[in-house]
Amino acid sequence: MRSVRVFSALVAVTAALMLGACSPAMNGPVIAPVTMSANDLQGQTVDLVVGQVLNIDTGSLPVDSYNADIEDESVATFTQGREDDTATFNPGINAVGVGSTGVVMPNEDGGIQPLEFTVVVTERTP
Repeated sequence: MRSVRVFSALVAVTAALMLGACSPAMNGPVIAPVTMSANDLQGQTVDLVVGQVLNIDTGSLPVDSYNADIEDESVATFTQGREDDTATFNPGINAVGVGSTGVVMPNEDGGIQPLEFTVVVTERTP
């Protein structure tokens, strides 16, 4: 009888550990994106932490009309805006490593001054 209790306890502990491994807390807290209007980005410095995203609201301009030239892609990368049948996805800057980088975002529609701003990425704290 004692071995059945020990076995049951081991099963319960194993199940709890396995379920805990699936929780987001094991990978750290979820990091909310920073959303800014394209109009507000000009000349700004945007602070992000590794894993965070800058979500860029393009206003009345098409979400896929912006591209990006990023000085140091070990610090940040660009995700093109797009539309599909059911959703619209804004362009974004992904914080991938610690450091600072300049970003220039020209608009393919022309006649619009390219957005120029700086992204500073730090480590996230637990």
